[in-house]
Amino acid sequence: MTESNGTTTASNADGMPRRSFPVAFIYILNAIIGAALAIPTLIYLLVPPKGRKQSALVDAGDVSQLTPGVPVEMSFQVSRVDGWKALTEKRTAWVVKHTDNTIVAYGPQCTHLGCAYHYEEATKKFICPCHTTYFSIAGEVLSGPAPRPLDRYITKVENNRLMVGALKPVDGSKA
Repeated sequence: MTESNGTTTASNADGMPRRSFPVAFIYILNAIIGAALAIPTLIYLLVPPKGRKQSALVDAGDVSQLTPGVPVEMSFQVSRVDGWKALTEKRTAWVVKHTDNTIVAYGPQCTHLGCAYHYEEATKKFICPCHTTYFSIAGEVLSGPAPRPLDRYITKVENNRLMVGALKPVDGSKA
């Protein structure tokens, strides 16, 4: 096609200039990529995660072979949801079966600064090596800087299996 001044213009049969086709193609491609990125982002931001039913109690192990008055360290796994991520964590408890067949599970940290304590068979006491706090089998502070008794797990026994729940602090201040 020739114009009155003698120059030619390139156009296709639809009347669209050839140079506008690549620009239109790039705009359409950008819109598709933008939608492909925006849709999952909006779903992530606007749709809440699926509520997973968490059990209040988890199985910590068999208690039929426990000897009364002898603490045993038991390990168990707790599943929890952190945002969109499901996590499984290993936890421990010091489990004591009393002579009346009641079972108590203590948290593994000292109530002073959170150090790990252990049970000494010779003295029949829980001992925290950080600041030499001594706890009785009943979890009470015998000596040392700990301000309160050992924390206890909520427990329930079903078919000789110890079910462990949340860790709760025990009230009781050192006088």
